[in-house]
Amino acid sequence: MIYLRLFYEFFKTGLFSVGGGLATLPFLNDMAVKTGWFTRAELADMIAISESTPGPIGVNMATYAGFKCAGVPGSVIATLGLITPSIIIILLIAVFLASFSENRYVKGAFYGLRPASVAMISAAGCLVVKIALLNTEAFEASGNILQLFRWKEIVLAVALFFAMRRIKLHPVVFIGISLVVGVVFHLGGV
Repeated sequence: MIYLRLFYEFFKTGLFSVGGGLATLPFLNDMAVKTGWFTRAELADMIAISESTPGPIGVNMATYAGFKCAGVPGSVIATLGLITPSIIIILLIAVFLASFSENRYVKGAFYGLRPASVAMISAAGCLVVKIALLNTEAFEASGNILQLFRWKEIVLAVALFFAMRRIKLHPVVFIGISLVVGVVFHLGGV
């Protein structure tokens, strides 16, 4: 039954997350709350791992989440669930492409999807900031505003931001540096 539920949840995510991999984040956050398959902290780990590995972030996250829930079969099923809507839509569009390409309603629909895509990616960015830089659980527990912020992560983010502006290296280098620092922080218990 878990396999069917994994496929269903990721199918919905793939169907409605217009705008790319980051647009899946609000759906994954909702999935974390609704199903309990992973926590928000684990979602932050999924984001970090998915961003650091080759391939589309949405597919990487589906694979990771599926593996976390149900091992290798779960990872395959979650990934298939995520990509199936895209495959179906692409096949339908390919069949009718000639008649749709100049249709004003189709053009209008795609024009209308642009703001929705921007909104979903913006919501995903806000969610990443909330997960990575804010510790709402500690703040709610203590009421101390200083415990709301993850200070090490904020310092690292600011340092990387200014380093990227000063040092002209490929962004992948900075992703790699962030990966190494994250592993060192995690393993070192810092």
